[in-house]
Amino acid sequence: MGYRDVKFDENSVFLVGGGAGFIGSNICDALIDMGYTVRCLDNLSTGKYENIRHLEENDRFTFIKGDIRELDTCMEAAKGVDYVLNQAAWGSVPRSIEMPLLYEEINIRGTLNMMEAARVCGVKKFVYASSSSVYGDSTTLPKKEGQEGKVISPYALTKRVDEEYGRLYKELYGLDTYGLRYFNVFGRRQDPEGMYAAVIPKFIKQLLHDEVPTINGDGKQSRDFTYIDNVIEANLRACHAPSEAAGQTFNIGAGGRLFLIDIYHNLCKALGKDIAPNYGPERRGDVRDSNADISKARELLGYDPEYDFEKGIMLAIDWYKDYLK
Repeated sequence: MGYRDVKFDENSVFLVGGGAGFIGSNICDALIDMGYTVRCLDNLSTGKYENIRHLEENDRFTFIKGDIRELDTCMEAAKGVDYVLNQAAWGSVPRSIEMPLLYEEINIRGTLNMMEAARVCGVKKFVYASSSSVYGDSTTLPKKEGQEGKVISPYALTKRVDEEYGRLYKELYGLDTYGLRYFNVFGRRQDPEGMYAAVIPKFIKQLLHDEVPTINGDGKQSRDFTYIDNVIEANLRACHAPSEAAGQTFNIGAGGRLFLIDIYHNLCKALGKDIAPNYGPERRGDVRDSNADISKARELLGYDPEYDFEKGIMLAIDWYKDYLK
């Protein structure tokens, strides 16, 4: 199946919040390739202009440099829009522990500004990025909506609050909102640089450069890694979801469970490297195990992930080999 099978009216207008980021720019690409009109709103604090530069020559694409913390900016961006796909947020659990006030401003108030703009401007569907981190200290596997634990990081708390606002905006104002709880997304354009980089791009970069990666903890923590194209599909299918499914949240993963140390050895094998990793302390606020039950998203959104980990990781490796030349 995949996202290319999701069709909209040819005159549809999409607003992608955080559209210059890893996930957002890939969504922009997909929508432009499918022939739709796209507005990208990003202040480039974590997004990169280089991710969308190639789209600027397309007359169906508009880049708005602006901050979701400014309501007027969100209002202007949402005028005449049919669908809002809000990916704008600051990620990273460790960074949120260091900067809780900034995360509250961006991830809560910023998301609320976008939601309010969508309501006032009469947007049909408001789809927003949540996170598997909302499951917190729950040890139940697989993770299933409605079985959340106690959140253990400011980042997770901001996403939990976003979900409650999503529910309220449906119940109080009739705005169709859909919260997508991303598990561990990977793929092209995910930044391998910096101390807060995600593990897959960071490991690939270090191994390609014959550096010794560091695994935080014992490597036996597990994750549900899902390829970027699955996430694009989830966003587009949410735009087609029935109004009865609005106000809810949905796990978006591949439905698998992989141990970090196994991921590392698989990357070494794929890259032809034989480098033993270092081991560092566990990171505060990290969920130990993660595995998505995606049955609700299958049933109510029609989400059917096209890419398993093996297929996705080979595409990602090929992209990084070219990108990191």
